[in-house]
Amino acid sequence: MSKDNIDAMKLWFLSLEELGEFIGMRFARIAPGATEPEWMFPRHSDYDGVGWFGDNLRRNGVVLERLPTIRHPSTPSKFALLRSLPDYLKPRRRLKWRPLERDVAALNGSGPPPAVAWHVFDEEATTQIRRVCRNVQVTMNSFLLKHLTKAIRPFLEDQSAAVPWMIPVNVRGKVKEVRDTANFTSYVRIQVQTYETVDDIHRNIYEALCRGEHWAHWQAYQLGRFLTAGMRKYLITSELATPQWNLGAFSNMGDWDPDKEIKQPGCLGGWLVCPPVLRFQQVGVGCLTFQNRLSLTIQTHKDLTTDPKVPKTWLRDWIKEIEIDVASILNTETDARAKA
Repeated sequence: MSKDNIDAMKLWFLSLEELGEFIGMRFARIAPGATEPEWMFPRHSDYDGVGWFGDNLRRNGVVLERLPTIRHPSTPSKFALLRSLPDYLKPRRRLKWRPLERDVAALNGSGPPPAVAWHVFDEEATTQIRRVCRNVQVTMNSFLLKHLTKAIRPFLEDQSAAVPWMIPVNVRGKVKEVRDTANFTSYVRIQVQTYETVDDIHRNIYEALCRGEHWAHWQAYQLGRFLTAGMRKYLITSELATPQWNLGAFSNMGDWDPDKEIKQPGCLGGWLVCPPVLRFQQVGVGCLTFQNRLSLTIQTHKDLTTDPKVPKTWLRDWIKEIEIDVASILNTETDARAKA
């Protein structure tokens, strides 16, 4: 087989699996009337999140001619990779955590991380969050990431440090793979400072996209098809496979079926998603809006903590920060209209 026809992203995920990482993406459906999720763990070597979710809908009878594509106008560029190469050689700066509980038995086990928390907003709350983001002209990504970072900071030794995040980017529509459900995932990286506003985070994300950072990382991972498995594993264990150490991955899979055209019973209900966690990227956070209900899911790598109370605390505080900000902005808008 020509190296051009090899799924390069699949090779990287298989190398992670060979190193003992659990590469299953965490998905779940909460059926109508149910209170607990039905967890599913498709391997990231076979799909990306958008690909698996689209394939799952199709298998349940939904007609999806096209999966969501990238909206940013930048085009693939090898020059972006050349500009970013020095970043891969810079020293990695890890943040230190306060002591967290770990179960020795769980550390020696395999399978999904035991520490996970999730929440699904109702339609009214989701609509309010959307309205606030639209009115202040920021993406939901920027809004959610600001409040998530604030919720996690108290668990860091240095609570004033810049918090580095990986933000996956779906590059469908600008590149081709063998099938539309394969791995079309690249990413941009940002660091969230304590003093930054939602506007600052919004601007930083878009500046990274305008620089073509997602294309630089896409091209870098494509080079993996020319490396041996041993070389890929060396880069991973040396933490040289990414240009910065990341606290975690923050993935928003977007807005699905807002008009509620999907009626298939196996698709209805709340849906959860969370990216895998790794030794060098120990927090996974996923968001998904299905039929106007936003879900949030957090999980941690077992090397960080096996205690579910940790992500549950983060989630509780994250929701609190979201609700406070939404209420404040909506109240300000109401007062402004009353004075007009």
